[in-house]
Amino acid sequence: MPIKEDDKNYWLDIVKDIKSNKPVNTVIEKKSPKIEINTHRQFAVIQEFSNYSKYLDDVKPEGIDKSTLKKFKREDFKIEATLDLHGLKEDEAFVKVDNFIPQCYNQGKRCVVIITGKGQTIRENDDIFTPKGILKRQVPQWLNMSRLRAMILIFKHPSEKLGGSGALYILLKRNKQLIK
Repeated sequence: MPIKEDDKNYWLDIVKDIKSNKPVNTVIEKKSPKIEINTHRQFAVIQEFSNYSKYLDDVKPEGIDKSTLKKFKREDFKIEATLDLHGLKEDEAFVKVDNFIPQCYNQGKRCVVIITGKGQTIRENDDIFTPKGILKRQVPQWLNMSRLRAMILIFKHPSEKLGGSGALYILLKRNKQLIK
């Protein structure tokens, strides 16, 4: 049914005062905040991190014989060097660990301990989302980086007398260049 001319005029008279809500095409420029790049960090970001386990029964170590593994589980190896990371920031601790393992390996040491600490306890006013024990979580990942892992036979959290979950008991591979 066609629209009558009277109806059309009547409709136009009714809507003449109505304004359009069509958005106007304008470009609004927002200035993005300047991003500062922290260049002093020396982290190896792209690496092959593998999981480690607190319990050696979950670990299937390669290149270690049963008697050595048994001796390692009982913590019978004499600790020849210790690195204490208490009070260090993450980037400082990384540099220390990255230097400590190769240094001990090149000196022919077999068993070393790295003390990470257990992290701060949560206090009443603390934010529950703030990470605690950053070094406790990061150091095992650093030890699993390919360049350090090449010198390490196995590692675990030792018994409480050697630091418990706030330390890592590490058995280094034998440096065959030193054996003659």
